[in-house]
Amino acid sequence: MYGNPDNKKINNKRKRRKGDGNQDGRANSEERQGTDKVGLKKVITSLLLIEEEEQCDKAKWDDTSQQEKSLFDANYKKKRQAMLDYYPSLQSYYDEMNEADRLRRKRSRVAVTSAVAIAASEIAEKSESSDPNTSGKRSANQQRRLWVKNRSKAWWDECNKPEFPEEEFRKCFRMGKSTFEMICDELNSVVAKEDTMLRAAIPVRQRVAVCIWRLATGEPLRLVSKRFGLGISTCHKLVLEVCSAIKTVLMSKYLQWPDEDSLRRIKDKFESISGIPNVVGSLYTTHVPIIAPKVSVAAYFNRRHTERNQKTSYSITVQGVVNPRGIFTDVCIGWPGSLPDDQVLEKSALNQRANQGLLKGAWVVGNSGYPLMDWVLVPYTQQNLTWTQHAFNEKIREIHQVARDAFARLKGRWSCLQKRTEVKLQDLPVVLGACCVLHNICEMRDEEIDPEHKFDLVDDEMIPEVPLRSASSMKAREAIAHNLLHHGIGGTGFL
Repeated sequence: MYGNPDNKKINNKRKRRKGDGNQDGRANSEERQGTDKVGLKKVITSLLLIEEEEQCDKAKWDDTSQQEKSLFDANYKKKRQAMLDYYPSLQSYYDEMNEADRLRRKRSRVAVTSAVAIAASEIAEKSESSDPNTSGKRSANQQRRLWVKNRSKAWWDECNKPEFPEEEFRKCFRMGKSTFEMICDELNSVVAKEDTMLRAAIPVRQRVAVCIWRLATGEPLRLVSKRFGLGISTCHKLVLEVCSAIKTVLMSKYLQWPDEDSLRRIKDKFESISGIPNVVGSLYTTHVPIIAPKVSVAAYFNRRHTERNQKTSYSITVQGVVNPRGIFTDVCIGWPGSLPDDQVLEKSALNQRANQGLLKGAWVVGNSGYPLMDWVLVPYTQQNLTWTQHAFNEKIREIHQVARDAFARLKGRWSCLQKRTEVKLQDLPVVLGACCVLHNICEMRDEEIDPEHKFDLVDDEMIPEVPLRSASSMKAREAIAHNLLHHGIGGTGFL
């Protein structure tokens, strides 16, 4: 009735076994979960450590890169400054070497001429003594001639004729016949040479023509030699001599800082163009390509032109101030091409004269490559310009465009400035100065440039490290900008 006791015992044992199995399963499950959590924590800890190490490595790399960059910039500035300090001594060394070379060549020419004259005299005496019929008949004023290579002068003889067309002459020499004649007359006293016992002197017109043709076309000396029927070394010598004569005779007459009356007219003209008062000139700096020099290569390396043209470029600078007609009133020539515009300005004679009070109460307008100074007026360069500042910049560009156009005509008229020249580095400032003087003469005499000779001017502008150098000039610029706005000038007339 109550069942078998043995069966009850068996069922109780089974229940106990089943309960023990459930407890063991739960324990194993909890143990596995604990193991999984520990493994997950280890993985997360490892990932955090790896990320932290990567951040540390990145910070160290950034610090190392910044230190290397600072060291590179410091070394670059130090080397450039050393090159610039070395430049004056190098220039004096070149001058001494040129003088010594000139004296040596002069002594050599004198010795050769004397030897040839003695030999010719001996030959003549022998021929006279052997032929009694001709003895004593030779005229006392008869000149002996040194043998020279016979070269054709047909091209120059054709250009030198009075009936040669004016337009063709203008294309050849970038000026009319009357301007060319005026230059020849001005240089005659310095350039003219006398006939010698051995050869006839080259005429003044041909000397000047060789120089102007070389500057105008930039042709190699071997081609200039063929056109004018002269030796290559003779053409090179004539170019340097005529350029030096232009600098000596004509520069003081045709390239000089204006007097008081001229400054007043210049101020009035610039004010009529832009509405900005007391502007006496427009400032610009361009680069002239050169062959890589043998010394101070880093100083003449033009990094901006090299990066833009993907071709290694070396240059020297030409800084100029022009009046409203595009005529140069001041030039600074010859500083290395690695210098930015503001450093060229600091080293110029114009800056020295301004520091002495020459430009007190007057403005010279430049682009954003120059700093704002007591006498240099430049556009605003910060972001988010106000309407007043934007209008002021537009008027500044109108004035500065006068200088850009003048330099474009300079390089277009004298093509030697567009390509690397054969002239030595120490002689190049004289040649470039002659180009500026001839440009002024052509501009003053209204010599128009041929459209096919127009040149697109490309120069990089670099904002100086210290763009604002005068608190008073900042206030003066603000006053000028608000005055333009108040009088409805600078694109604000419709407001």
